Amino acid sequence: MGRKRIYEVAKCIPVEELDKRIKRLEKDTGVLKRLYFIRYLYRGMSVEEAAELVGVTKATGYAWLKRWNSRGYEGIIPDFGGGRPSKLAEEQKEKLKEMLKKKDSWTTKEVQEVIEAEFGVIYSSWQVRRILKSFGIRYAKPYQKDYRRADNAEDIFKKKLR
Repeated sequence: MGRKRIYEVAKCIPVEELDKRIKRLEKDTGVLKRLYFIRYLYRGMSVEEAAELVGVTKATGYAWLKRWNSRGYEGIIPDFGGGRPSKLAEEQKEKLKEMLKKKDSWTTKEVQEVIEAEFGVIYSSWQVRRILKSFGIRYAKPYQKDYRRADNAEDIFKKKLR
C-alpha cells in the first residue's frame, strides 16, 4: 500500500501539451547524443569507440557519420515518419467509439468482428486492444454473472440480514 500524497500536482498545462513537450525534448536528447558522438570523432576516436561511449551499435555510428558528412547538422536530426497510417479514418474511429458505448461490456473478439463488419477492416486482437486503449476504454476479464441469480438478489440479501 502506497503512502498518501501530501501535495497535489497543479495541472498547469493539458496532458496533450505535456506529451508534445516530452516528445520534443526526447527528440532533442537524441540530437544531443549524436552531437556527443560527432565530438568524440572530432577528438580523434574511432567510430567503434565513439559509438560504444554513446551506447549505440557500430553500424548506427557509421550511419550517423555518413549523414553528418553528407548533410551536416541537419543530417543527424532524427526524422521519424510517424508510422504507418491507420486503416480506419478518424471519422470511422469516432463512429466505432459511439457504437461501443451502446453496450456495457465487449470482448476483443466482438470488437474485432464489429470493425470487420462495419468498416471492412481486419485488425489483429493486439491492434484492437491498442485502439480500445486509445479510446480510454479499459479492458479486463469481465466479471462473471451467474445466470441463476435472481433479479432482486440484493433486496433478498438485505432482508435476510435484518
